[in-house]
Amino acid sequence: MSGPPQPHNDLQEQGLLHEWYSGMFVIFISHQWLSSEHPDPQGQQLEVLQKALCGMIDGSLHVTEDIVARSDDMNLSSNTRRHIADGFVFFDWFSIPQITARQHGVNEETTKSEAALAVQSIPAYVELSNVFIALVPELVHKDSATLVNYASWLSRGWCRAELWCRLLSNKIDTSVIVVYSPGEAEFMFPLDWQSNSIVEGEFTVESDRAAVVQLGEMAVRSKLQHLQDYGPLHHYRFYLALRPKLLRQDLVERQPEQFLSDFRFQTLAEAAQDSSSMSGVMCAIFSGDNGMLHTLAQCRADMNQPMHGLSDLGYYDTQTTLMAATKSHQDPSVLITLIELRADANGRARTGLPAVYMSRTPGHVKALLENRAEIMHAALNGTASFAGPETVQELLKFRCDPALVGGTRYGPLHAVALFSRSNRRAVETATLLLEHHADVNVVSRPSGSYLRECWQARLKISVLGFQKCNMMTRLRASMPGISPLGYAALVGHGQLTQLYLDHGAVSFPNDRGDLPEDLARNNHHHHLIPLLATFAT
Repeated sequence: MSGPPQPHNDLQEQGLLHEWYSGMFVIFISHQWLSSEHPDPQGQQLEVLQKALCGMIDGSLHVTEDIVARSDDMNLSSNTRRHIADGFVFFDWFSIPQITARQHGVNEETTKSEAALAVQSIPAYVELSNVFIALVPELVHKDSATLVNYASWLSRGWCRAELWCRLLSNKIDTSVIVVYSPGEAEFMFPLDWQSNSIVEGEFTVESDRAAVVQLGEMAVRSKLQHLQDYGPLHHYRFYLALRPKLLRQDLVERQPEQFLSDFRFQTLAEAAQDSSSMSGVMCAIFSGDNGMLHTLAQCRADMNQPMHGLSDLGYYDTQTTLMAATKSHQDPSVLITLIELRADANGRARTGLPAVYMSRTPGHVKALLENRAEIMHAALNGTASFAGPETVQELLKFRCDPALVGGTRYGPLHAVALFSRSNRRAVETATLLLEHHADVNVVSRPSGSYLRECWQARLKISVLGFQKCNMMTRLRASMPGISPLGYAALVGHGQLTQLYLDHGAVSFPNDRGDLPEDLARNNHHHHLIPLLATFAT
């Protein structure tokens, strides 16, 4: 295929479509439409998909863990690559009937009926798929002229529905591959979907919301039933505790008997002393249940037991109970309760970061800093990465200075750029930081063991070449001496690139000699090259 992809009926007439059969290897493509009448009027998404699939097949495209995990442990197996080479693609425009593609000689009401049935069958299509790809290159919507990218894809109600169907499936492998460009793909960060409720998605047709919400409820209920029957127990407890938050339902504080029954503990003593990854304390935190936290504390539960065994859900080993509360967007009262019950407000994970760094709301910042947590300027990096401008503003009220990088590897303008692809409010946050005198030309200066990792990555690239190394290696090699503009170019964020240039960003190279223009080109963000070339020094 080349140019705009043809619709379902045209491909069906040409005999190019295949009906699903048992054993078929299916690659499900979830994407955001680029116009109201056609999903890809210039074939731009299709071209990225073609190149990305070719890269997966020949091994030149490394699919690594998300940028938060910073791990090289995951990649596509050679067996999966072989299956992709022989696989079948599900892409809604040519896989199901489309009401926007009129078919000569076919009753329009029949087409609408078939399209409606196909949309209702999306959970089945997802369930039967072997690989799930979120196709999210940064492009411009033809009608609205707005940017379409990973953050906007995450906001769309139907995209969330497809995503939830995948992640709440009972399949063994529910991973999601996010394709940003022909040369960059990663497995989705687990918290990205947990922070984007299906209930609050954006819908072109508002009446779709009720159907999608019902779909989400069914998916969660099915997941819990499966985990209750087959385990693992810690996943069952996690999803049960987090269900009200996922579905935006009212929280209900449980009586002890109900708590023990729901989370499968025999006694309060067992729940309090349990040291598994989903202990009684963790169940109470993810449930937002302050009453049960007090009850467990009376049974001598440890409010400082570090997390473990939940990395696949986005909660990493050695992180604290307060971090569990912030990252899961609990009410500030949960943080205050934990501190009252002697949780260490300044406890740090193995990364050296405290809970205030991981604040997701202004209430989190206030609850921590008014209850013994120490002020740290680097906390702005965390809130700029994962929260919104209101949370950053709350830190600024406590006199956190965005101009002070201190001993950290980079400043808040670096951070907001590096994690901007999943944060729809990144530009607002960056604007706020610039208004408070954050330095747009400060450079990253990693040190210690991380600097050694950067040098090792740089050596690897010099031997193998930039394109043959995965994104984690590219990122580490690029970090020493990189500017916020360099990070914006590296991840391909057009609005941030423009914002930094408008505020005096200078296009200078990092320590490896890469200009922002080079970083954009090497990562296939070609839409930024004219803009960066104009401002090159």
